[in-house]
Amino acid sequence: MLFNSINFAIFLPIVFILYWFVTNKSLRFQNILLLVSSYFFYACWDWRFLFLLMFSTLLDYFTGLKMSQAENQKKKRFWFWLSVLVNLGFLGIFKYYNFFAESFAEAIAHLGLQVNPWTLSVILPVGISFYTFHGLSYVIDIYKDKIKAERNFVDYAVFVSFFPLLVAGPIERATHLLPQIKKKRTFDYSRAVDGMRQILWGLFKKIVIADNCAIYANMIFNNSADYSGSTLLLGAIFFTFQIYGDFSGYSDIALGTARLLGIELLRNFAFPYFSRDIAEFWRRWHISLSSWFKDYLYIPLGGSKGGTWMKVRNTFIIFLVSGFWHGANWTFIAWGALNALYIMPSIILKKNRKNMEIVAQGRILPSIKDIFHMGITFLLAVFAWIFFRAESIGHALDYITNMFAGLATKQAYIQTIDFANWDILYLVILLAIFILIEWFGREQQYAIANLGLKWKRPLRYAMYYAIIVAIFWFGGKEQQFIYFQF
Repeated sequence: MLFNSINFAIFLPIVFILYWFVTNKSLRFQNILLLVSSYFFYACWDWRFLFLLMFSTLLDYFTGLKMSQAENQKKKRFWFWLSVLVNLGFLGIFKYYNFFAESFAEAIAHLGLQVNPWTLSVILPVGISFYTFHGLSYVIDIYKDKIKAERNFVDYAVFVSFFPLLVAGPIERATHLLPQIKKKRTFDYSRAVDGMRQILWGLFKKIVIADNCAIYANMIFNNSADYSGSTLLLGAIFFTFQIYGDFSGYSDIALGTARLLGIELLRNFAFPYFSRDIAEFWRRWHISLSSWFKDYLYIPLGGSKGGTWMKVRNTFIIFLVSGFWHGANWTFIAWGALNALYIMPSIILKKNRKNMEIVAQGRILPSIKDIFHMGITFLLAVFAWIFFRAESIGHALDYITNMFAGLATKQAYIQTIDFANWDILYLVILLAIFILIEWFGREQQYAIANLGLKWKRPLRYAMYYAIIVAIFWFGGKEQQFIYFQF
């Protein structure tokens, strides 16, 4: 069930009404409703994989209890590793088995041997990377005595499968979400309105920005050999806005939906394209994943406590693992490695925490220095996204080679695509408006959080209606979210 579908537009109001007007007298019934709704939401994708979600939930719930009851560290360690290995085993089989089998066959082929690897003809269970990390953080925190095992199965199952975040995050922690699930919730009109506003902005990002950028990004990437250097650059820029609008749009809808139900999820994006260096970019992009790797991989490896070599090593490890987490393709690993290289100078020079505050905080316009640094950081991100979007390493290298070769010649003008048509003119205007709204709302949790709150009601509602009209006007066929494949 897509957030940008008619089905979800029917599903959410039904859950909302039952949640606040039928089961509101009992926290237990509210949580049961959330669990049933979440399982129904997931089953709409493929009911067969619902059993995998249930098994993963039962495994971590059971091993969590066993760790808490363990008589000694040896038994506790046994249950911990059982959970970790089974969880990663399922993730590895469904997501990475074919990649390793095919990569092994290719490596053997270079030695003159032919191998026909046995591969799995199964689709990737939607959301498996996200709910697996939910469970892993839970058992790791129990193992490290940061939390106690949850004894109420329904409450724990809601933590793992809460439908707003189930298929594409944010990646929640038991320390943050479980206490909210166990606490009685009362309806707050202002929070509900704020949630609706964030959902609206998320739909605008997805349908108006991401889906329309995707038309041209897909056209250019899928036929990259036919286009000039400037067109290829434009295609990379379109994909840069596509993935941001797509993923941050999903996160906005997820956070807004959860807020409608009285629950606050972790913030996942904080206007990353206004970053002044790559370190700041990664503090603002997919925040829940970055913080997960920091807490559960980077710090256990030694973090920044060791010398420069340890910092460099640990940084490369988390970026490579982060790239691999995104998908079973060498392009994602290259993307992670490239971002690690980007951030190396600030790590070595100890300037990775230089830009902690919001750019031009309290001011309307940024300084010339800020504009320059944001521009450089944005272009570095654009270049890295080429690897993320490309079908293969070869495709990415050809794309980059043709782009730079084309830009270096007199034939760098845009060709082949008719960029004088109204559709692309509308898109460029929409992107400009979108960037301005994001800029003026950059100090808020999301761009339109405070926009128009002090305006007179007719003007404020005119703004909301304009966004709704744009969503229907520029929206087309329902498009899946990019991160559903991860």
